[in-house]
Parts: sequence; C-alpha cells; structure tokens
Amino acid sequence: MYMVIRKYTNVRSVADAARRAKSGVGEILRQSQGFRSYHVLDAGDGVGVAVMIFDDRESANVANAKILAFVQASLHDLDLGVPEITSGELLVDIESDGFSGVK
Repeated sequence: MYMVIRKYTNVRSVADAARRAKSGVGEILRQSQGFRSYHVLDAGDGVGVAVMIFDDRESANVANAKILAFVQASLHDLDLGVPEITSGELLVDIESDGFSGVK
C-alpha cells in the first residue's frame, strides 16, 4: 500500500475546507483506481492534514494530481497555498479488528 500526506499550514478554517472538499475530493477518490481511504485532520493553528491510502504509487500519483487541480480550482478562496507533500510505501497497518499488515 502507498500513503500520501498533504499538509496545509495557513488555512483560515480547516473544518470549512474539509467540508467543502469532502464531496469533490470524495468523488475523485471514489472513481480512482486503487483508492483505499481518505482522512482529514485539523492539527490546530491553521494546519490541516489530509491522508490518502492507495494500493500503489501509480494510483496515488494519478489521484493526487486530480485532487490538487480540484483544490486549486474549487477552494482557491480559502488561500490554502501549496501543501507540503510526503508520500511512501506503507510499512505497518494496524486496524481495530485486530488485523495487522506488515511489510
């Protein structure tokens, strides 16, 4: 699995950005091959973090490009700026049902 983390550091309202992105980003992700999950975190002080998990790097890269275009086109009034992006192979996955995936 492959994880992409996008960190925005100067968001006026992370809750508003998340609410507005939910339908657009959600639709892009639902249509994306290899999509597993999407999470948004309000880290406080105008910091918002989005985490996406995919089956592989190629699927993540294709979806990430579409999402960045959506954010720039549809959420431009929120002045989100360019996110810091961190990505890589997911090495450990522990879920509440007791299943652990380890690479």
